[in-house]
Amino acid sequence: MGPISLLPKYQKLNAWNGDLAKMTHLQAGLSPETIEKARLELNENPDVLHQDIQQVRDMIITRPDIGFLRTDDAFILRFLRARKFHQADAFRLLAQYFQYRQLNLDMFKNFKADDPGIKRALIDGFPGVLENRDHYGRKILLLFAANWDQSRNSFTDILRAILLSLEVLIEDPELQINGFILIIDWSNFSFKQASKLTPSILKLAIEGLQDSFPARFGGVHFVNQPWYIHALYTLIKPFLKDKTRKRIFLHGNNLNSLHQLIHPEFLPSEFGGTLPPYDMGTWARTLLGPDYSDENDYTHTSYNAMHVKHTSSNLERECSPKLMKRSEKTTVWPFPGN
Repeated sequence: MGPISLLPKYQKLNAWNGDLAKMTHLQAGLSPETIEKARLELNENPDVLHQDIQQVRDMIITRPDIGFLRTDDAFILRFLRARKFHQADAFRLLAQYFQYRQLNLDMFKNFKADDPGIKRALIDGFPGVLENRDHYGRKILLLFAANWDQSRNSFTDILRAILLSLEVLIEDPELQINGFILIIDWSNFSFKQASKLTPSILKLAIEGLQDSFPARFGGVHFVNQPWYIHALYTLIKPFLKDKTRKRIFLHGNNLNSLHQLIHPEFLPSEFGGTLPPYDMGTWARTLLGPDYSDENDYTHTSYNAMHVKHTSSNLERECSPKLMKRSEKTTVWPFPGN
């Protein structure tokens, strides 16, 4: 992602003041810089924001095979932002989001931080989430691949923990616009570990992250990858969109190339940055709150107080049963907070 072209400071402030009156509540809390970025990069126009949302909502009737269990303005807006306000593309992503969950129901049962599998993955640092954002306002996620203890965490549970983390983070409108960066450190990742990354589970991850989630990924950075990770990347390339392929960077042990894209002041020392080494429990403590423990014997109390607070009654009020298949009418859909 290239540098952001913003108006000169005095013009930007004048534009901001002039837009205050027409800014919708859906943009409340966004900085002037982020609103300008949304206009320039995403084609977001506050004058027609509600019309854009309604156009996507009107397409729901075309997919009676899918239960669209959340259709409020704020929810649909994140899909529009992820697809630069192309309504048809945004609706396709919205449909794939719910279809992925229908096709993989087991993944989304008890889809919250105190689920035993998700809990173990979070405690083991899957994913890591840096507190501060980079110079473009993007949130940086970390994966230390060698920490995957396959006797303790299944790949599916790690994927569930990543998806749950993204669900929490994407509630922030600034991140809907600025997006995310993913850095994967392959140091000491063994061939035996790599052999567990089968085409089927890699495809499951790609479908969940690339095709079915409303997040803007500005880059996926591989660091210290061995030859067999190069081979795996070749294997999954056919499943990647051209846009995704262009945003995957294979740095090897060349941290200078990483620093050209992400400044060292935003990175922990493991990546040659100026920040302290990353604490693997940081993000787990954020989700689990004061009862977090790395011992396996904590009680979940805080996650429901996080950003995602859609209860079953909210969902029932927001969705039309006519859009759900018979089997779905008896399924409690696993939104965070339920």
